Amino acid sequence: MRISPKARMNRMFTNGGCLDVAIDHGVCNEPSFLNGLEDMAGVVDTLIDAGPDAIQMTYGQADLLQSRPEKTKPALVMRIDMGNPYNDTRHRVMWSELQNADEPIIGALEMDAACVVVNLFMLPDEPELFRQCVSNIARVRASCQKYGMPLMIEPLVMLPNDVRGGYQVDGNAEKIVTLVRLASEMGADIIKADPTDDPEEFHRVIEAARVPVLVRGGGKADLKDVLMRSARLMAQGAQGMVYGRNIYQHDNPRAVVAALMALIHDGADGEAAWEIYRNG
Repeated sequence: MRISPKARMNRMFTNGGCLDVAIDHGVCNEPSFLNGLEDMAGVVDTLIDAGPDAIQMTYGQADLLQSRPEKTKPALVMRIDMGNPYNDTRHRVMWSELQNADEPIIGALEMDAACVVVNLFMLPDEPELFRQCVSNIARVRASCQKYGMPLMIEPLVMLPNDVRGGYQVDGNAEKIVTLVRLASEMGADIIKADPTDDPEEFHRVIEAARVPVLVRGGGKADLKDVLMRSARLMAQGAQGMVYGRNIYQHDNPRAVVAALMALIHDGADGEAAWEIYRNG
């Protein structure tokens, strides 16, 4: 009998919603991403105390979560690929590789992850990078089907490097919807999608996905703006968020988690979430 990925997904989703706090940024090889992640053990302690639904980590740090004895600790989402598109300068060769070339999800099984996540990069003039991502996903999908592991695909449409410096998100709804549709066609169980420039268009992403969609947070921004925008995206059908720097780079991550959990699980609007943060 085939093992259903739903059994693992249930660890992530509480009543249909999920806040996944991403702290897997060490594999990006980008120094600015590590601000706030210097003491990983302390970060994990803080997040377990804050109580999001999941924490997104890599194999090399996952023991900090999974060695903890609490039955109520957040679920583990494991990043199993890595690449070089996040740096400020464009590399001569752009690449994305699975961290384990022989058995892509073996580390996730060893660490009892609830889900694995891989990128689907769409960068201007980088067809080989895109091909590598498609190949990675095909291999991971086969492994996930074998072991009943949910697959989260992260479609990333990025602007040319010379537009804003570094590869930044292209919020064009048409491009995001098209790449999300490809992720769905390749068998994603969950999709981590960038927000559209106009949040009112995000329902198109939901319709293309046909699986739970979690909003990608990106770089740190004004928190009130983040909460207001998140509320609008939830209203369009998102089932949660995967936020990293907008949580761990703030002075009070616990309060940020509380505000976002209220948005996701209690139906709070942006103003109410902001008050929860201020009182946290």
